[in-house]
Amino acid sequence: MCSVIGAILHSPTLQDFDMLHRVFLESKIRGMHATGLSYVKANSIVTQKLPVSADKFPFDFESYLNEDGNLYLVGHCRYSTSDLEFNQPIANDNVSVVHNGVITQELYEDWELLHGYTCEGKNDTELLLRSLEDYSPLQHWKHSSLAVIELHTDKRIRFYRNGKRPLYLTSISNGCIITSTADVPKRAFVPGFPINTLMNHYITFDDQLAMTIEKEVIEDAVDLQYELC
Repeated sequence: MCSVIGAILHSPTLQDFDMLHRVFLESKIRGMHATGLSYVKANSIVTQKLPVSADKFPFDFESYLNEDGNLYLVGHCRYSTSDLEFNQPIANDNVSVVHNGVITQELYEDWELLHGYTCEGKNDTELLLRSLEDYSPLQHWKHSSLAVIELHTDKRIRFYRNGKRPLYLTSISNGCIITSTADVPKRAFVPGFPINTLMNHYITFDDQLAMTIEKEVIEDAVDLQYELC
C-alpha cells in the first residue's frame, strides 16, 4: 500500500503550493517510510527521494517550476515491506514513473531471465518503466496490480489503473491533481470533486491541459474498486 501523486498546475500561487504540500501530507498515511518526487525542468526529469515521511521531506515547490512558469510533478509515499532502498519515483532520461501495486513477486535474481530486463535496483516498478517502450503496460502487466502515473520530459502526464488499484482525478481551475484515494484531496481541501478513473484507460494531460483518453480492451477484466467518489 503506497500513495501516488500527480499534478499539473498552471502559474501556481503560494496557495497552490500549500495545497500540494497538504496533498503529500495527507498521502503519507499510505506510506511513511519514504517520500519522493520528480518534476520537469530544462527538458529533463529531475528526481528527489529520501527515506523519510512526507512531513519530514524538504519540499521546495517554487524551485520545481518549469521554465514556462507551470508545475509538472509526480510523487510517491512508500510503504516498505523490506528495505528503504530503491524508492520511487523510478526514472530514466525520458520518463518518471510512480506506481502503487505489485508488478511481480518473483525473486529479483530471476527478473532478467523471466522478463528480459536488467534492472539497476530491486523495486519491481523498474520492470514497468523498462517495458514502456516495448509494451502496453495495462496489457503486458494485466495480471499485476497497477495504479500508475507517468511524467514525461515533454511535460505530459499519463495515468492509468487496472481493477486491482484505485486512482482518482481532481480537476481544478488551473490544473489537475491525481491521487491514490478520494479522501486525500478532500482532506487536503483541494477545490474540486475527485473522480475514480476508468479501469484500463490511459488518460493523458499535455502541458496545455488538453486531455485524451485511450481504452485498453482486456478480456475478463474485473473492477474491484467500487467507490464512486
